[in-house]
Amino acid sequence: MPTIAIVGAGPGLGLSIAKTFGRNGFRVALIARTQAKLDELAAELGGLDIEAQGFAADLMDRASLVEAFAGIKKVYGDVDVLEYSPAPHNPVRGITMVGPLEVTVENLQPQIDFYLHGAVTAVEQVLPAMIERGSGTLLFTTGASSTVPMPIMGNVGPAGAALRNWVLNLNQVLAEKGVYVAHVPLSVWMGSGGPETQPDTIAQLYWDLYTAREEAEHPYVVPQ
Repeated sequence: MPTIAIVGAGPGLGLSIAKTFGRNGFRVALIARTQAKLDELAAELGGLDIEAQGFAADLMDRASLVEAFAGIKKVYGDVDVLEYSPAPHNPVRGITMVGPLEVTVENLQPQIDFYLHGAVTAVEQVLPAMIERGSGTLLFTTGASSTVPMPIMGNVGPAGAALRNWVLNLNQVLAEKGVYVAHVPLSVWMGSGGPETQPDTIAQLYWDLYTAREEAEHPYVVPQ
């Protein structure tokens, strides 16, 4: 049975992606900061007959992320799909959002640590095995500020853009090795309107990308 690891798992999009892949025969490894919340998500998935377990880790503490993936490997073996969608919905120590005129090295570095360095660390834990067996999928989620100017996210956008650049480069060099890589920039306030803003609807896109293995980037934009 294949395994998907969801980094940044929460009750919104992360849970919906877990349900979508779980209903298609995947076991689910959930990664976020709080074990109690992960246990709640795993229990909800278990109620749907989806095998799931939470592995607590803090993206700002890369050693804990490495440890979480070691735990996943011990329980489930190799990861077949990595979905990376961190979003600091709750305050994260050291992370603030500022406009472009207020950007400093001090408030930009934590954003880079959170988005880019966390992603690199996660990929390091799963990619060697994917390359060795010639199969695997890496899916990354950012906000729209990674692709278009959004001054309100003056220090978030550059960090997301750095992640996007790396992901698109990975797509090019890993395709011949059997590993599919894609980036999804979301231009939507989750759950703010009709069906197209709902996590369950958006999660289907990730399954479509996994099965089609075609596009390196798929912006998700809700029509106005």
